[in-house]
Amino acid sequence: MSKVTPTVEGGLLTAITVILGLAAVYLPIFGAFVEFFCGVPIVLLTVRQGVNRGAISLAASLLLLTMFVGPLLSMRIALSFGICGLVLGICMVRGFGTVKSFLATLSAAFIAQIFAMGILMLALDVKPLDVELTAVQEAFDESFKMYEEMGVDQQTISQLREQVAPSIELIKYLLPTILLIMAVMNAAACYLTAKWIFRKLRMKFLEPLPPFREWRFPITFLYLASFAILGTYWGSTRGWELIYTVSVNAAFFSMSVGFLQGLAVLSCVAEHYNLSAWLRRVIFVILILNMLTIQIVAVTGMFDMIFDYRKKFSDEGR
Repeated sequence: MSKVTPTVEGGLLTAITVILGLAAVYLPIFGAFVEFFCGVPIVLLTVRQGVNRGAISLAASLLLLTMFVGPLLSMRIALSFGICGLVLGICMVRGFGTVKSFLATLSAAFIAQIFAMGILMLALDVKPLDVELTAVQEAFDESFKMYEEMGVDQQTISQLREQVAPSIELIKYLLPTILLIMAVMNAAACYLTAKWIFRKLRMKFLEPLPPFREWRFPITFLYLASFAILGTYWGSTRGWELIYTVSVNAAFFSMSVGFLQGLAVLSCVAEHYNLSAWLRRVIFVILILNMLTIQIVAVTGMFDMIFDYRKKFSDEGR
């Protein structure tokens, strides 16, 4: 790249962004993975040539993609990964730390998700969450139909329907959390793919994050979870839908943070007892696949915010 002019380099990286966007739309299966790399050329151009060139490249990519795949798909790609790439590049240019850069990228991704949702609602005159709920309901209906064909009695199927119904109903209130999860996935994909490409090009990237076993979150999330659980109870028993919606999302978010910290505690324990890497992965997969163990790990992470279990292990090792 160092032997080409800035204009040519900018054109090449813009063209790469467009090609990646087209591949993400038209390639079956692999398109979902290609989409993760769409923000990388924007990061590269922003770091090498400045914020203005990065923003111009993003706008040009959006216009070109609109010509080939239409405004909705091009807007989704630009908002999902292009904005993340631009913000991450800006953070690197300004010398932000790794955590601050990721949080800024996450914030931009979350705002972009809200903006994309609004555009979709205006353009198609539909509520995307209703479409998702319908798809989820249809998926469960197909599963129940399969159970019927396998000879499962109607009483058992009815019990399963009763167990699933509250979960589907709960999804309606979790739109902010769903958008946040999508933003986390987009920001993480942009960060990881950019890190990989920068290393391949032997370019300086952000400092690595602390080891996962050292991740800690402030006790604020424990307080948030406590008030959110109380608000969920008040909202459901008194019919305060707004309070219930806010509390459910706050509870789900704070418990997700607690789950991450719980996994960090387990990672520290595994390190303390020298468990092999493959055994750790097996244990983590088992924990993630069971709803009861997910709750136990989340509560463990919440209590770790108070008692700091990892400090006890480090004291034992001295």
